[in-house]
Amino acid sequence: MKTFLYIFSVSVCLIALSCNQNKAKTDPRVENMANGESEESIKDYQDYINSKYQVFAIPLPKKLKFADELVPLENLMVRENLDREILVNTYWHSNTFLIQKRANRWFPIIEKILKKNKMPDDLKYLALIESGLDNVVSPAGAAGFWQFMKPTAKGYDLEINSFVDERYNLEKSTEAACKYLKAAYKQFGSWSLAAASYNMGRGGVNNQLTKQKVDSYYELYLNKETSRYVYRILAAKLILSNSNDFGFQIRKSELYYPYRTYSVTIDSSISNLAQFAIDNGTNYATMRHLNPWIRGYELPNSEGNKYSIKFPKGDFHVEEFFEEDSLFMDNEEEIEEVEDSVIINLDSVPKVEKKIDSIKSQTSIKEIKPTK
Repeated sequence: MKTFLYIFSVSVCLIALSCNQNKAKTDPRVENMANGESEESIKDYQDYINSKYQVFAIPLPKKLKFADELVPLENLMVRENLDREILVNTYWHSNTFLIQKRANRWFPIIEKILKKNKMPDDLKYLALIESGLDNVVSPAGAAGFWQFMKPTAKGYDLEINSFVDERYNLEKSTEAACKYLKAAYKQFGSWSLAAASYNMGRGGVNNQLTKQKVDSYYELYLNKETSRYVYRILAAKLILSNSNDFGFQIRKSELYYPYRTYSVTIDSSISNLAQFAIDNGTNYATMRHLNPWIRGYELPNSEGNKYSIKFPKGDFHVEEFFEEDSLFMDNEEEIEEVEDSVIINLDSVPKVEKKIDSIKSQTSIKEIKPTK
């Protein structure tokens, strides 16, 4: 037994020594390279970096359209402005990864509403650059995916009070954005100018067009934010439409998928939303996550308005989102999210009315297969 233990110990030592020797042989310069003790070691380390690390300038496309309008890439300033936004967003890796993942969840909802309103699909990138597809609040007080200010939101019939803020309701705020952009396009006859007006206001754009005596966004001298605005939209479109050309490797399983939900429509007050969530098989935190337009612990409703509150199907476990094999198929098949609507009057015996609403959730970002 002692002999066996001795042989075993010697063997382990020899293996460890062999591993250390092999590791040293892999890159003999690494340990001694950048110790700063000699010019040779620093030069060796720089040579090592040069051989292993590369960052590429991304080529601009030969032709590019926004909402079916040709971008004048032959103009030097236009090219350089677009180049800046492509480089910034390509090499802002964490943020660009996040927006690609979020887009897979939220773009299908926005796309459906844009299509219903006969609006260009490219306008979905406006919401992306406004908020990163997150319910953020700007320093000026703009809120939600579409970053509406309170007065503007109320002007487009979005309800805002202590208990409800429909700027955080994606469906309703997207409808409001469609109304704004449709009116702006009618005024300017250009989707790029309509998009710019979303940033600086229709009056601001019209004032600059009049002063500068031009009729194109790409010819205007504007404030720093608005002058970058449309180019940021274009960069987002290019990167998300061709992720693999920009070095982003995202597997289908790593994207964020649409939530699987059902809806309960109420037309009376709820005094305790936390208990209401529990009664519907979830908790307050999950209900608030799915319904960010809810702003408190109660929902007064003296006027009998109808509110649709979403709840998760199942327990919100990761496995539930990947049950269907279609999520992992190599071809670009449509993924359907089925949502059940249940109408409940809380002041009377519940009368349940169910309907199935199939929402076509086309995958907006192509699967990027890992390089071999």
